[in-house]
Amino acid sequence: QVQLVESGGGLVQPGGSLTLSCAASGSFRDIRLMAWYRQAPGKQRDLVATVTYTGSTNYVESVKGRFTISRDNAKNTVYLRMNNLNSEDTAVYYCNANIQRSWGTSWINYWGQGTQVTVSS
Repeated sequence: QVQLVESGGGLVQPGGSLTLSCAASGSFRDIRLMAWYRQAPGKQRDLVATVTYTGSTNYVESVKGRFTISRDNAKNTVYLRMNNLNSEDTAVYYCNANIQRSWGTSWINYWGQGTQVTVSS
């Protein structure tokens, strides 16, 4: 069984910062792409940022220069450092990881349970 467990969400004032973490646990061989998504109330789940195994990153335009995605392959963990937060960043944040359980099996996308980030004064 593979699990992604997120932490680090909460309430923050506009202009503040938060760091989200997501650790993969269970039995698996390797993790390829890791990513963060977010879903605001009444809206679809949107991609925020991705990071490859070698550390190459991509961001949605609205968070460029404010958010930083990173990963620690030894800990099977992905992070999202969020600076200069504003009300439009309020959402449930989900981590996603592309994981292969064992040699020769399919790569599967796994999701975390989500962590709430609320930006409000």
